[in-house]
Amino acid sequence: MGHRLPHASLKPFGFVVEAVKIVGLCVQVRLRSRDLSAACPACGRASRRIQSRYERRPADLPLSGRRVELTVLTRRFWCDAVLCGRHILCEQFVDNVLARYGRRTQRLETIVHHLGLALGGRPAAAFTDRLMVPVSNDTLLRVVRRRTVDQHGDPNVIGIDDFAFRRGQTCGTIVCDLELRRPVTLLPDRKLPMHRNILQCDDTHVTALIATLKSE
Repeated sequence: MGHRLPHASLKPFGFVVEAVKIVGLCVQVRLRSRDLSAACPACGRASRRIQSRYERRPADLPLSGRRVELTVLTRRFWCDAVLCGRHILCEQFVDNVLARYGRRTQRLETIVHHLGLALGGRPAAAFTDRLMVPVSNDTLLRVVRRRTVDQHGDPNVIGIDDFAFRRGQTCGTIVCDLELRRPVTLLPDRKLPMHRNILQCDDTHVTALIATLKSE
């Protein structure tokens, strides 16, 4: 005797299932947020006045040997705050469920990250095909790099160089993390002591930089 699969087992946290459809080897689940309003990222005011709707189609964990594609009905709201510079805001979801611009749910992203760490690019890409969550080797490496950057703390190796805001007129200082090969901060000039507002800021990266420069 067959048993009907409850919709609650298909949806991520914070969503409501509107419809489920099986097309070949794919399970299509249509979702919407259970929240009635969204907060403006600029002023923080909650809004219920809907401007328009659009669909996001992130991938999710497979189900019984079938790929799962979510269709998330996402709303745009009007911001009614008079002094707010943002007039239209897009509905955002919890980061540990579905990140902004995310192509996969976070529970699938976590598995992709661990596969990339354990197997590398091409072997992990071949394995994800068998798991019914096809991901390219380049995507696997990007996920590993992105999560490594997010979890990284203070830089251990700092590179300092000057650059021009305007060629031949205004110069500043760029500070880079040489291990991750990415900028840490930009400073407005090339001189020490620096501006008082930089010396008094709480940025740990700038604090580490100042300590390094003073020790030289």
